[in-house]
Amino acid sequence: MKRIAMPVIIFRTTIVALALCWGFSAAGASGMPGETSLSGNYLAGRTASKLRDNDVASEYLSRALEGDSGNPVLIERVFLLELSEGNIEAAEELAVRVLGSNSQQRMARIVLGLRDFRVRHYEDARRNFTVASYTPVGELTSTLLSAWSHAGEGELVRALRSLDKLDGNESFANFKSFHAALISDYLGNAIRAEAFYKKAHEQAGTSLRVVQAYGNFLERNGRAEEATKIYTAFLDGGDDNPLVASALAGIKAGHKAQAMIATPGAGAAEALFSLATAMTDEQSIDVGLLYAQLALSFNADRPVAFTLLGDIYEDVKRPEKAIDAYSQVPETSALRANAEMEIAINLQRLERKDEALARLNGLLAQDPGDYDVLVTLGNIHRNNEDFAKAAEAYDRAIATFTQPQPAHWRVFYYSGISNERMKNWDKAEKEFRRALELAPEEAMVLNYLGYSMVDRKINLVEAMAMIKKAVALKPNDGYIVDSLGWAYFQLGDYEQALIHCERAVELLAADPIIGEHLGDVYWRVGRKLEAQFQWQHAKDNKPEPEDLKRIQDKQANGLPDEVPLTPVQNTTDQNNG
Repeated sequence: MKRIAMPVIIFRTTIVALALCWGFSAAGASGMPGETSLSGNYLAGRTASKLRDNDVASEYLSRALEGDSGNPVLIERVFLLELSEGNIEAAEELAVRVLGSNSQQRMARIVLGLRDFRVRHYEDARRNFTVASYTPVGELTSTLLSAWSHAGEGELVRALRSLDKLDGNESFANFKSFHAALISDYLGNAIRAEAFYKKAHEQAGTSLRVVQAYGNFLERNGRAEEATKIYTAFLDGGDDNPLVASALAGIKAGHKAQAMIATPGAGAAEALFSLATAMTDEQSIDVGLLYAQLALSFNADRPVAFTLLGDIYEDVKRPEKAIDAYSQVPETSALRANAEMEIAINLQRLERKDEALARLNGLLAQDPGDYDVLVTLGNIHRNNEDFAKAAEAYDRAIATFTQPQPAHWRVFYYSGISNERMKNWDKAEKEFRRALELAPEEAMVLNYLGYSMVDRKINLVEAMAMIKKAVALKPNDGYIVDSLGWAYFQLGDYEQALIHCERAVELLAADPIIGEHLGDVYWRVGRKLEAQFQWQHAKDNKPEPEDLKRIQDKQANGLPDEVPLTPVQNTTDQNNG
């Protein structure tokens, strides 16, 4: 799976996410309650909002607003919901009402400023943006959009001077360089544009949009060879992004590059896109969704914007909305194959397995050696516990390259999992070790291989070292902490096992296997009543059928007497690779 969001543009200032109203899950949204009162609609909207189903929440709260049209809380919530759904005209109308009770509301000011921007009322736009600049994210947004408004007036010096306001915050440095480059480029100052592009590339050479824009600039200025180097370096870094690959193919085919930013509106959209890609953490992703919708409202580079929107919907676990967004990517776009893969992944999440597989097989019919599609196909088969087909897909993916690169560690890891689940341990271990050769610091691989060896009572000292390293890398990962506890358990060190298994349950109380492990430890240290409680808790957490049977047997019979490890089982230098 390829996500479009830039590794960008470094922006780690803390953002307090807006208190948005979200909505029902797909199942919960299918039947509207019959309650039509103000309170009924309000409560239904609030219930929907907590589950991040904005369209349903918006419908209920809009009904509530009809019955209480002057309620400022309802007005603001419906405004944010309409915006999150991309209903820009409705959001603009509500923004005016929001400002009637709260003239400082940041998002309402931005929405109305962008309305002014679209009709080239740039001075009015800046007045709105300035009022919205009282928070860090507001300052960044206001500055970028104000700079583009000056660009719309043809004022390069004023635009660049506006961006100087970002100098006080180191986190904003790449935003400044990148947009200074785009604005200089748009206004035809190639010397300044190149200087800023170089700086942006030095600051964020792994950023997709920086690479695209810099390469595009070089192409349009007769420097295709330099652009080729920029694109190739990006692709050689392990990211085979289709947009960069398409640009490189265009150079080879002799195509003439078109300007990435052709209008001030496209520049504003790029600013909003830059901001949205920087807001993908749990705290700020709700705001990122608003910015993505605003970026789309300018009709600029829509394939990229729709892909970002789909990525955001994936992150907030709205697969239906993600599918809708990815489906908007045109067939002619270099991102279409990526969109098809993402649609397949989200169909799988909706348990529409056959449709997901049909999408991927359709892509493979066009290109049987597409590495990303093959890995995605393997992942879906693995998710469906069809491990033989998963392993076959991963083998086909591995066969597409002659020399694996560090970024390929995942396919070996996934292949290892599939073979381990098929009880093909020799190949599984080989694949895990190949993954570790490529990514020796990957906690997931260290944990899985270490845990598997502990479970088989082989290479226990090596396994323990791997798991300890994994815990050091990810000390708050419940699965990895549990593996360390289980390793101590297998070695008979029940006191250490108790420490780590209890910690694992604190981190992941709802996992049945982790609960079962703690029950086993309690049994061995003589705390048999607590063991029974943990096994019951594990059973209540809906384990797989084979695990349930084992847990029920422990409840009925306890654990068998201990069988000490033999010297062969506890060998430190045994080589199974």
